[in-house]
Amino acid sequence: MKGFQYVVLRCVPRVDREEFVNVGVVLYCQDADFLACGYDVDEQRLRALSADLDTAAVSSALAAAAAVCRGDASAGAAGKAPLGTRFGFLSAPRSTVVQPGPIHGGLTDEPAARLEQLLDTLVR
Repeated sequence: MKGFQYVVLRCVPRVDREEFVNVGVVLYCQDADFLACGYDVDEQRLRALSADLDTAAVSSALAAAAAVCRGDASAGAAGKAPLGTRFGFLSAPRSTVVQPGPIHGGLTDEPAARLEQLLDTLVR
C-alpha cells in the first residue's frame, strides 16, 4: 500500500454565499510517481447555485488543472515542476470560482482506480 493525498476541486459561483458543488479531484501519490485530475461538470447542478455562471470557464479551469497534472506544455512553468510542487500548486487556496478543498490522505495500491472511486463518491 502506498500513501496518497487528494483535494476535491469545488466550484464556488458566489464566494459571498459560501455554496459550492464538487466538480473534480486531484490525487497525488509520491511513491507511485502519480499525479492526476479527474472532473465532471454537471451544468444543471451548477446553474442551481448561479443561473448566470459561465460553465465553459469552469470546464476550462478544470482542464487547466488536468494539464498541470499531466505536465503539458500548455500548463507553462507549473506543468514543468516536479509532481509534488504541482500538487502543492493545485491544492493551494485561491479565491477563484474553482477552489481546492482541504487536503486528505489515504492508502492505495492503485492510484488511478482510487481517483475514479473518489470521483464517483465525491463528484458524480
